[in-house]
Amino acid sequence: MAREAQSGDRVKVHYTGTLDDGTVFDSSREGEPIEFELGSGEVIDGFDQAVIGLEEGASREVRLDPDEAYGQRSDDLVIDVDRDDLPEDLDPEVGQTLAVEGADGEEMAAWVADVGEDAITVDLNHPLAGRSLTFEVELLEIF
Repeated sequence: MAREAQSGDRVKVHYTGTLDDGTVFDSSREGEPIEFELGSGEVIDGFDQAVIGLEEGASREVRLDPDEAYGQRSDDLVIDVDRDDLPEDLDPEVGQTLAVEGADGEEMAAWVADVGEDAITVDLNHPLAGRSLTFEVELLEIF
């Protein structure tokens, strides 16, 4: 009997991620598979759980609620920033991704949600927060 992937194993996986409307938001199929350690936090928990128990060559499709994926959206993570507080050379545009420093000094990604005359609105939520995600995963290799 083939060995099943378990927490602590290093694995190589191909995947395709879709939204409820069928839109593909990410896929490794056109490129290299991803490699990670199960249970290490390198990928979202629901993705980890989808791979655990698979044998090499096996596939599975899982649908993750927001809490198993990138969490719920939080209005507290949508903030206005005065233009005076922006770097002088920044010409923000809606949809643009910015690197911002959090209170703990860690760099985070934020996207520009709105551009006003005196301020811009940035959203620190993950772009997929609040969304249910479906992943089709194929376990290629267990190390």
